[in-house]
Amino acid sequence: MSEGSFANESFQPPLHHSAVSADGSPNTYSAGSIQVLKGLEAVRKRPGMYIGSTGIDGLHHLVYEVVDNSIDEAMAGYCTDIQVFLDLNEQGKEVCTVEDNGRGIPVEMHPTENKSSLEIALTQLHAGGKFDKNSYKVSGGLHGVGVSCVNALSDWMEVLVYRNDAVFSQVYSKGIPQHEVKKIGDSDRTGTVVRFSPDYTIMEPNSFSYEVLVNRFRELSFLNKGITIAITDRRGPSLKVQSFHSEGGISHFVSYLNEFKKVLVDPPISIEGEKENIRVEIALQYNDKYDEKVLSYVNNINTREGGTHLSGFRSGLARVINTQLQKNVKLLKKYGEKLEQSDISEGLTAVVSVKIPEPQFEGQTKMKLGNSSVAGLVQSLVYEKLGNYFDEFPSSAEVILEKIIGAALGRVAARKAREQIRKKNEGGGLPGKLADCSEKDPAKCEVFIVEGDSAGGSAKQGRDRKFQAILALWGKMLNVEKAQEYKVLGNDKLQPVIATIGAGLTRYNNMAGDGENSITFDITKVRYHKVIIMADADVDGSHIRTLLLTFFFRYMRPLIEAGYVYFAMPPLYKITFGKRVEYAYDEEARVRILAENNVTDSSKVPIQRYKGLGEMNPEQLWETTMNPDTRRISKIHLEDAEEADRVFSMLMGEEVEPRRAFIDANAVYVSNLDV
Repeated sequence: MSEGSFANESFQPPLHHSAVSADGSPNTYSAGSIQVLKGLEAVRKRPGMYIGSTGIDGLHHLVYEVVDNSIDEAMAGYCTDIQVFLDLNEQGKEVCTVEDNGRGIPVEMHPTENKSSLEIALTQLHAGGKFDKNSYKVSGGLHGVGVSCVNALSDWMEVLVYRNDAVFSQVYSKGIPQHEVKKIGDSDRTGTVVRFSPDYTIMEPNSFSYEVLVNRFRELSFLNKGITIAITDRRGPSLKVQSFHSEGGISHFVSYLNEFKKVLVDPPISIEGEKENIRVEIALQYNDKYDEKVLSYVNNINTREGGTHLSGFRSGLARVINTQLQKNVKLLKKYGEKLEQSDISEGLTAVVSVKIPEPQFEGQTKMKLGNSSVAGLVQSLVYEKLGNYFDEFPSSAEVILEKIIGAALGRVAARKAREQIRKKNEGGGLPGKLADCSEKDPAKCEVFIVEGDSAGGSAKQGRDRKFQAILALWGKMLNVEKAQEYKVLGNDKLQPVIATIGAGLTRYNNMAGDGENSITFDITKVRYHKVIIMADADVDGSHIRTLLLTFFFRYMRPLIEAGYVYFAMPPLYKITFGKRVEYAYDEEARVRILAENNVTDSSKVPIQRYKGLGEMNPEQLWETTMNPDTRRISKIHLEDAEEADRVFSMLMGEEVEPRRAFIDANAVYVSNLDV
């Protein structure tokens, strides 16, 4: 219908429209159908719009919103200490407390709203000091919805304000004040204390993760040098306390990320500058590994999807590296073509932090920066400062360029290896060692990756052929932590795994792809939604699990993030009571089973200690390890990617000393080591 059709005088819109719904009830759309959500009702009705999700990430987002307010006070120069406490109240519900020594939220009557400024900040959206440039020049929470959202999604919240030589209090329930702001005492300190208990009628039932919060507070301490952030977890039988303070800022952050890696230049290269009220801080360092780790932040917010500041950094880095290469005749003879971004990124660890008065984010969760002017500013700063550094320290430039040229040559070799894999995939062939299942729906399929032909044979005989596939591996597997990509692609032990999963692979955290010859990991093409690593319950089995997990983490990380990777949990003991058999999956279970059967002398009961899966016949393997109704499997969950990266580098990398220190520190927890 054209636009002019509505001008026809014969057209008369209906005055009222009604219909009948599927169940026969009246279905009207009238003025009464328009709902007006007042106060914080919108947050409770659509929480995902404000905190991203109601799951575990959203739960932690509540903590971050409160802590970010304290960090904003610190960036303004008024706060030096932030304390976070995790507790259980008398009803067993979790309570988070955030305490700072800032100026304290104003409690005076608002000049136009006829309410305390504290109550307005806690109960109204888009209300706060972030809109006043005189109060906060730079802030992480610019939308004015942070702490009020936390209040809306809390079953209970209490705010204490230390200000004007007094202590003020207000309590809320589901965002509604339970009393006026009142003075409850005198005090010569300043600051704000926020205590809240999440409303689990809206939030999904989860617990605050001490480890996840520790990682975030460690980040914040690096990004805001001089500030002390401490967290205390008082929920369990033992107290957990960690405190973070950094005088070196993001330079120390990069050193921390590279702690277990061999670095090429030490200390990290620092770049700082300010223009048009935009403060830029960058620290970078190359190591001898093959992945990259680049973290970007805007006003302390981790911009996981990058943005203009990250684009400017990459462009400036590529420009200065290519310029330096043109000056080096020796290296030009090794590789004379233009370097690609993936070459420059290999082995790079960097932190890019910008402080902007008015950042433009994509969405409230602030994953990507959109300010167009930032890209050019960061690019020119990197090109100038890093170029000066390389001119001043030519030996450092030489070492870094050597690393990058090696990456370029490895990329060329990897391209050929990927092309071979593509041709194999196009042929539709599956590995000869794979015994596939008949089911074609990936969501219903599972594959067991088994070490050794003996265990593989038992697994093939014991499985349910409809939905269970078996891939038998043999020989020593490659440690991908110590290998370039082309060696991984050409490894005869890993090629069957790549073909079996069927989704390609990508080096994480490296730049994905290499033009038309690239193969990237595509989670939608995974052939099995349960990839179960089934290895012996001994040291060798643990080593195989670790090698495979390292491969998945470095080259198929979305497989772990999607929750598709599992460890099989075979039993350690078979205990026979006449014609009845019970299986114990650990030493504690063995003791418990004997006690439940009134056995005081274990020598009088036949107990078989399984040293390997090959000792089980197909029926036993099915009953104990493969039957979905009776088995135990452990899902691998990636909770902290940065910490996981450090651990993989420590345990699987070239450096021996960090690994030895880890063993010394944790040997006390091992009571029965099976070697």
